[in-house]
Amino acid sequence: MNTLDWQTALANLLAFLPLVIVSLLIFVFSFYLAGLASRGVKRVLERRKVDKELAILFSQITRWALVVLGITLALEQVGFDLTAFLTGLGILGFTVGFALQDVSKNFIAGVLLLLEQPFDLGDTIEVGGILGKVAKVDVRATELYTPDGQNVIIPNGEIFTSAITNYTRYPRRRVELSVGVGYESDLEQVRAVALGALAGLPALLDDPAPQVVFNNFGESSIDFTLYFWVDLSQTSYLAALDAAVVRIKTAFERAGINIPYPVRTIEIVKPDSLS
Repeated sequence: MNTLDWQTALANLLAFLPLVIVSLLIFVFSFYLAGLASRGVKRVLERRKVDKELAILFSQITRWALVVLGITLALEQVGFDLTAFLTGLGILGFTVGFALQDVSKNFIAGVLLLLEQPFDLGDTIEVGGILGKVAKVDVRATELYTPDGQNVIIPNGEIFTSAITNYTRYPRRRVELSVGVGYESDLEQVRAVALGALAGLPALLDDPAPQVVFNNFGESSIDFTLYFWVDLSQTSYLAALDAAVVRIKTAFERAGINIPYPVRTIEIVKPDSLS
């Protein structure tokens, strides 16, 4: 390369260098501005009492919109032909789409979940056989904390296509308690004692009223199910179930009502008796 070529290359580099610097500044500033704007949008929406899920969604949309805008402006500063790039990207898009179909599916499902809001942060839900409290929802996955202290991250695509049981959305929940009594028991007395044992149970609802339904002739007992409703804003499901079991056992013992356990009779045949 002769001296003239070196001078030309150096002149082109010096002319191009300010554009690169400006491009980098725009790129870095866009990420900084996206973070500020995202947090600002979230705070404003939270002050206006907008649902947390929608605040998260609009916050993330703001962040990525500004990031994409910043990248576009930065590329334009260095003369990058964005139109040609997008055209080429469109040609490759069909192929790339197969590789990213799970990512796009989770993203779309996440947006729909944030918009439809089948659950809120802090709700206790069950999805795909996993029970837990919703700790975080974003456009890719939902994070649950299970009752045994495990952290579970479920892709939004799986949640959106599965049945969701929300135990928190409605404050009332029915508790079912199965009990067996001896065949010698007076069933009407059993019914009265069982219902009386629930009187004064914390958070017990009168409507629907508690109900005893005898439903099975067991091997050693007549079985019934005690149904009652509780207000989950005042107690938890497990606390209500625990209290009911303690009260039923105490009331049955005082009334002399037997709660039998299975009895097995084993007959031993001596070998000489077979002849």
